[in-house]
Amino acid sequence: MNSEPNRKELLVSPAGLGMRLDRWLAEQFPQLSRARLQELIGAGLVLVNGSVAKPSQKLRGSEHVVVEARPRPPLRAEPETIPLEIAYEDEDVLIVNKPAGMSVHAGAGNSRGTLVNALLGRGHTLSRGGAQDDDPLRPGIVHRLDKETSGLIVIAKNDFAHAKLAESFRTRAVKKIYIALVEDRFEKTQGKIELPIGRDPIHRTRMKAFAKQPPSARLTHVGRTREALTAWRKLAEYSAATLIEVQLHTGRTHQIRVHFSATKHPLVGDTLYGAARQLLVGKAELPVLGRQFLHAAKLGFPHPRTGQWIEARAPLAQDLRQFLENLVAAEGSDLTAVQEYF
Repeated sequence: MNSEPNRKELLVSPAGLGMRLDRWLAEQFPQLSRARLQELIGAGLVLVNGSVAKPSQKLRGSEHVVVEARPRPPLRAEPETIPLEIAYEDEDVLIVNKPAGMSVHAGAGNSRGTLVNALLGRGHTLSRGGAQDDDPLRPGIVHRLDKETSGLIVIAKNDFAHAKLAESFRTRAVKKIYIALVEDRFEKTQGKIELPIGRDPIHRTRMKAFAKQPPSARLTHVGRTREALTAWRKLAEYSAATLIEVQLHTGRTHQIRVHFSATKHPLVGDTLYGAARQLLVGKAELPVLGRQFLHAAKLGFPHPRTGQWIEARAPLAQDLRQFLENLVAAEGSDLTAVQEYF
């Protein structure tokens, strides 16, 4: 692993008295994640006074600590035979209608069954990710969708296309339209949410919307926040939920989910930013959806080589469509307002 010493010997100072070993190591090696440090301890590669240590071991302030950081073999995405729905393809780009439940690329504890595995299994030549982002686990990946979000994602098939697409995303020349079902009703028919987003200082797996601040003050306990702008318009309204069309003007992690949760309208089915509860329609409870109701329905951008506008559409995923049909049936209404997404 980059920046890991093969062997490091340290002496615990009196300031370390009473600290857990893993917390103390995190201060000594800020370039290593807590998970990586615990992995080294669990593998017996951290010795305290010559003995194998435990992460929770309390220090007395005078120990001799040895860390053996054996580099892990580099990981590389492997081809897998996984069906994919292709919305558009040419020699430079590929637009895929990603199903819910599929990660875009490998991550911690998730090395198989990803979109990248599926693309490699189809024999696609993919970009290396750009000159400064060469990642063997993420070839071709210019942007991402959450694992449980379905819909359109564009893939770069070569480095030229990757660089041009990345520039289009950076300059906000890409049109990204989502369909979401959120809890409760809105007074307005359309609106914008402009709240900076950063890592949640308490729940590290979550993002959080923060109050708008001057750029110089946009610091959280775990890093800088980034501006985020989400526009929405109402498509249909029900007794306990609203179907909306969402346009992303920025592309922050979990942006739609975070913004609507921050405005007290979490996405239906979103257990990370909302509540794991059934939607109540009158006295009837709809079946639990099993994921957030979020679908990337439209994706448009200037072609990286020709500049011609390319736009693809993906009908609402079957599970979301069925949920919406159940909701409409329980309400006694119809789907007229959302037919273009079916």
